[in-house]
Amino acid sequence: MSSTTLLTPDLPRIIAPKRHIDSRGWFSETFHEQRLHDLGIPDRFVQDNQSNSRSAGTLRGLHFQLPTHAQAKLITVLHGRILDVAIDVRRGSPTYGKHVSAELSAECGRQLYIPVGFAHGFLTLTDDALVMYKVSEYYAPAHDSGIRFDDPDISFPWPMSKDRIIISDKDGRLPYLREFDSPFIYDGHPLVPLAAEVG
Repeated sequence: MSSTTLLTPDLPRIIAPKRHIDSRGWFSETFHEQRLHDLGIPDRFVQDNQSNSRSAGTLRGLHFQLPTHAQAKLITVLHGRILDVAIDVRRGSPTYGKHVSAELSAECGRQLYIPVGFAHGFLTLTDDALVMYKVSEYYAPAHDSGIRFDDPDISFPWPMSKDRIIISDKDGRLPYLREFDSPFIYDGHPLVPLAAEVG
């Protein structure tokens, strides 16, 4: 898809930064604000976060920050491979509780953009997975929230059995979707399948 094509900014999408390859390896501009704006992504990213997960099967999520500190995210894998997931948590959405997902890796270089109104999580598929993500609001502990990764109303098909998945105590205490009174408002754009866009 052309980088001049304007799409709905409020839906998850895959961004595929161009790689310039030669005998030494490759070079890529992994963040270019104007190109993202040309794709219809208006967010201004203000903070970079990194996580390192030692073991395959580590699950982080499903997370989001509540308004007035809600975050859009741009996810990049620097080492290893993950399954990245976005869940629609916009009140009134016909796709509420539905999901999209993409496998991201350092090798492929694709990124996942996740706008405000979607819970985010990922499962590491390799040991020593290093993930970086840009966020559009600073971390605000009082607004930190999320949904259980194993919520039966979401029924995401994680590719590992629950007893093999490693989660934090904090993530294990997150509420189920039915217990969550969403402050995120549906804007008229239901969730659609992911497609890669050159960014």
